[in-house]
Amino acid sequence: MRQLVLDVLSKQKAAISLPELEDMFEKADKATLYRTLKTFEENKLIHHIDDGSGAVKYALCQESCECEPEDLHVHFYCTVCQKTFCLNDTPVPSINLPKDFSLEKVNMVVSGICASCQK
Repeated sequence: MRQLVLDVLSKQKAAISLPELEDMFEKADKATLYRTLKTFEENKLIHHIDDGSGAVKYALCQESCECEPEDLHVHFYCTVCQKTFCLNDTPVPSINLPKDFSLEKVNMVVSGICASCQK
C-alpha cells in the first residue's frame, strides 16, 4: 500500500487530500491510507498543507527537505479549481521574532488563479 500511495503522490502536480486519495483506491481502508500518510510525514517524505479550504492536503517533499523552517516554501491555492500547489522555488520570507520566541512551524498560503485557470 505504501508503494502504491507513494506512486500516486509522485504523479500529482497539485497537493492531494485524504478524500481525493481514497477515491483513487476503491478497496483501501481510510485508516490505512491515513496511517500511510502519517508514516510518510514522520519520515519527511511528504508534508501537509492547511490551505484554508477545510481539507488538509499532502504533497511530496523535495529530496533535500528536512521540513525545518529554512526548508519551507510558499503554497498557492487556486480559487477557481481549488487545487493547492507547492511553490518550491519561493521560500517563506524570514520572520524576525521577538527575543525568547522560537520558530517551529510556518504555513504560508497565497491564493489567486493558477496558470491553467488563467487560460
